[in-house]
Amino acid sequence: METAQTALWVVALLVALAIIFDFMNGFHDAANSIATVVSTGVLKPGQAVVFAAFFNFVAIFIFHLSVAATIGKGIVQPGIVDTHVVFGALVGAITWNVITWYYGIPSSSSHALIGGIVGAVIAKAGAGALISAGIMKTVAFIFVSPLLGFLLGSLMMVAVAWIFRRSRPGRVDKWFRRLQLVSAGAYSLGHGGNDAQKTIGIIWLLLIATGYSSASDASPPTWAIVSCYMAIGLGTMFGGWRIVKTMGQKITKLKPVGGFCAETGGAMTLFLATALGIPVSTTHTITGAIVGVGSTQRASAVRWGVAGNIVWAWILTIPASAFVAAVAYWISLQLF
Repeated sequence: METAQTALWVVALLVALAIIFDFMNGFHDAANSIATVVSTGVLKPGQAVVFAAFFNFVAIFIFHLSVAATIGKGIVQPGIVDTHVVFGALVGAITWNVITWYYGIPSSSSHALIGGIVGAVIAKAGAGALISAGIMKTVAFIFVSPLLGFLLGSLMMVAVAWIFRRSRPGRVDKWFRRLQLVSAGAYSLGHGGNDAQKTIGIIWLLLIATGYSSASDASPPTWAIVSCYMAIGLGTMFGGWRIVKTMGQKITKLKPVGGFCAETGGAMTLFLATALGIPVSTTHTITGAIVGVGSTQRASAVRWGVAGNIVWAWILTIPASAFVAAVAYWISLQLF
């Protein structure tokens, strides 16, 4: 372990890097919260990002820190993590986020971070240093969250179609333009609640590893919690417009009623996962919900080729970020 003086500046640097990742998480995943509400014309892009950012931050008052505890204490064996592991994990996650943002691919910031932690830990101590239960729970939800989003989104769409089967289309559209504000707010709450906690978790992991916090502490420091929620909200305000187009129009064409059903199904999935302390991908969840809504109209309403490309990005996220993280871990050994 570094000397106390050296550790202090290294820890400060890594906390700053974690906050940058959190900002990029909001920037990269802004589309998850606002793509449907923008593509249906309910809100203008500028209005939508401020709206989503507000609810990202409000989530601080609603959700327990179950996901932060999973990242901080449930992924890696105690005593393995050090500053080099955290550096590698963050560089791996940030690199994958930049690549997928540049190409407009809605990949998962969450799984990029998990992949980064896995890659850096394996580079240091091998796979035996990982806690299999925590890893498997996260990996399982790579498949569960989009499937649950798909199921809930499609069921919502079928239910709404049946309930409003005798209503005039114009009246339905008018109602759901208003209701979509509720569903978009709920999804942004779920996004902030689940995603901000992942960065809180890795900062907590860092503080425990360097002796600035104790593994017996019930929660991370308040400054870390507030900083991470603020960072993800600010990232969302700057938005990731390349990905908005993919999420909002390329997968399937959405009307306000479809946007409402997709966001509500996705929000229900995120609320459940956050309550269970499972770090899930908001990207996977909303994509599954959008596909579910589109598929209730007809199978051809979904551009399955676009959806397939997104799935490939999901599959590659953890191994790609893990590889970059392992390389960054070895580089960090030479730097500090």
